[in-house]
Amino acid sequence: MNIKIIGSGCDNCNKLYTNAWAALVRSGREAELERVEDLLEIVKLGVMAVPALMIDGKLVVSGRVADEEEIRKLMEKA
Repeated sequence: MNIKIIGSGCDNCNKLYTNAWAALVRSGREAELERVEDLLEIVKLGVMAVPALMIDGKLVVSGRVADEEEIRKLMEKA
């Protein structure tokens, strides 16, 4: 599983990263968790609002901070 946190590194982006990391740890799953902060990469991914969360290439959250529980549920669906 590949999880991308997309954003410029703002407070909300950092909070989303923290929530995703916590959800990953609690779920016991193995996944690659990465940040995408480069503007050109963000545009290439088609993200229009940050912070955003992408799981296995699918944009699942955009323009808001998802909490840990929501992220865990999204990981289960992926």
